[in-house]
Amino acid sequence: MKVVIISSVWVEPQSSAAGSRMLQLIELFLAKDWSVTYASTASPSEYAIDLTEKGIETSTITLNDPSFDTFIKERSPEIVLFDRFMVEEQFGWRVSQQCPEALRILDTEDLHCLRKARHQAVKENRAFEENDLLSDVAKREIASMYRCDLTLMISQYEMELLQEFFKVPGTLLHYLPFLLPPVLGDFIPFEERAHFISIGNFIHAPNWDATLQLKHTIWPEIRKAIPDAQLHVYGAYASQKVLQLHNPKEGFYVKRRAEDAKEVISKAKVLLAPLRFGAGLKGKFVDAMQCGTPSVTTKIGAEAMQGDFTWGGYIEDDVYAFAKAAITLYTYKNLWKVAQDHGHILINNRFQRVDFEDDFYAVIMKCKHTLLEHRRNNFTGQMLLHHTMQSTKFMSKWIEEKNKGE
Repeated sequence: MKVVIISSVWVEPQSSAAGSRMLQLIELFLAKDWSVTYASTASPSEYAIDLTEKGIETSTITLNDPSFDTFIKERSPEIVLFDRFMVEEQFGWRVSQQCPEALRILDTEDLHCLRKARHQAVKENRAFEENDLLSDVAKREIASMYRCDLTLMISQYEMELLQEFFKVPGTLLHYLPFLLPPVLGDFIPFEERAHFISIGNFIHAPNWDATLQLKHTIWPEIRKAIPDAQLHVYGAYASQKVLQLHNPKEGFYVKRRAEDAKEVISKAKVLLAPLRFGAGLKGKFVDAMQCGTPSVTTKIGAEAMQGDFTWGGYIEDDVYAFAKAAITLYTYKNLWKVAQDHGHILINNRFQRVDFEDDFYAVIMKCKHTLLEHRRNNFTGQMLLHHTMQSTKFMSKWIEEKNKGE
């Protein structure tokens, strides 16, 4: 089978969880010996992996340009995967026109409308309400899901939200979380570790907000109890406003991008992530549990990961309880070891690739073999493709003509 992946970025697994997720999807396709083409509207990236080394064709594509029509028609894919709904908005109508029999799959990464609604509530210093979800972003994102044949979700919580609140049919959704190998449990011991750690891409708003929470509220409380403690803050794309937080006298060290995230996490005692908003799965917790590093986070941080298992550390929304939990893990070896064991159990029971890959292949093949019936049962999607995409199409055509004039 021929697969074309369309994205607005290149694959950077060392920069974000989204990059790791995309690489996992690519490896699922390659494991079946399917031909994969990765096309992006982005400029070449310094930190992107070389996909051609995996036998993947790469191509730079242009927005609002008929050259894409030629590109996609020449490849005639059986599957087209859109990386986030904004990409489907731009290219979905072109794929539908040029390759109508191609299975259209949307990978959400996380539910954007949920993350943005929670962010807005935090900005307004109030509790999040379900009605916050009724936004223009939600209308765009869920319309994109209907226009596609299948949408991949990494969070069971978000699956339930889509079906119960937005009434999206379950036949259009498929749960596919992070796909990981087993963790063997050969961890660096407590005595050989030092410092607290925080890690996350700084252009991702929840991470930047969490860094400010640490700097101004949580970290001063921890330093009162452990005066010589250090917090090492790692993250890709550190701007000047991030670097200005660096203050060795306070034990607050801004370290920029980690060349190897797992290496620095495995040497730390405790990972801190006071996330006040966000959605989806958090790569930092996957890395921490794989490295045997206990963590302290919030309910939102643990939301998509915990399931019915005990968290590998503590979950606290109150900043002072958060600081106390961090101090406890850092100080008491026996409690730290219990938390490490809980994280090890959780990661090995919730996110093993072997538990999900067969179902993923099966749902793809079922959709391929029953595509006409599948689309007939999703008439709402056909209406949205007919009406909504006409506006997107003619806006794109207008930009094409405008660009010719320039």
